[in-house]
Amino acid sequence: MYETLLIPTDGSEESRAAIDHGIALAERLEATVHALSIVPEGPHGAMKRDELRAEPQEEAREANRLVESAAEDGGVDVTSEVREGVPQEAILEYAGEIGADMIVLGTVGRTGLDHVLLGSVAEEIVRNSSVPVVTVQPAE
Repeated sequence: MYETLLIPTDGSEESRAAIDHGIALAERLEATVHALSIVPEGPHGAMKRDELRAEPQEEAREANRLVESAAEDGGVDVTSEVREGVPQEAILEYAGEIGADMIVLGTVGRTGLDHVLLGSVAEEIVRNSSVPVVTVQPAE
């Protein structure tokens, strides 16, 4: 029933709980995981100051490596992809492309003005996804 799980990640501390839950689900369901990182584009794609030190594509690849490492530790097959675009749109588009059966993502990533301007990526995905979405609160 659930053979393909999509775990979008931004590499934030908050996303790690979602990665752990997604990999645990994949282990139990014997599912394949697709890790996805989005490099935001457009005027609201500005990164926080502390993120300006690294190239956005490299940061996205590093975020995916967190999923890859967890999948490897759990014996789960994983594929990684980096895309550019509006995060919620790119995530839903990619989910359709790969035939995802479920999306597992964290509920918090962006903060401050970025969150106010962009709204909640998780909320948009929950509202617009055609497949089940598991949202995971960050670990405390």
